[in-house]
Amino acid sequence: MSVTSNRKITIAFTGDVEYTQEFDAPVNSAGSGQIQVINLASGANTITVPTGAVAVTIIPPDNNSETLTLKGLTGDTGIALALTAPCSLSLAGVTTFVLTAGGTVTGVRFIYS
Repeated sequence: MSVTSNRKITIAFTGDVEYTQEFDAPVNSAGSGQIQVINLASGANTITVPTGAVAVTIIPPDNNSETLTLKGLTGDTGIALALTAPCSLSLAGVTTFVLTAGGTVTGVRFIYS
């Protein structure tokens, strides 16, 4: 299967400040095109990156109340992610990463490009 991924991030402000800008990522003509929904257990969860993926967008469920920490490997301090906001990351040579959850989180969506 051949998938081409065109990914971009858009920042838009309205109200007292009006601003919009888009940032295009390089086109990935060998993208994975995979969408996974994973239930996270409390503690460290190792996530395997599909072959060909150069980016991932992590989307927690709307009702999530558990902490999520992105780590390169178990034991890292990591980066705390927002409870319900999506997070888009570029990946370079990454085959796995760790999401440490403060409790069980059902239905975290991973979109790979």
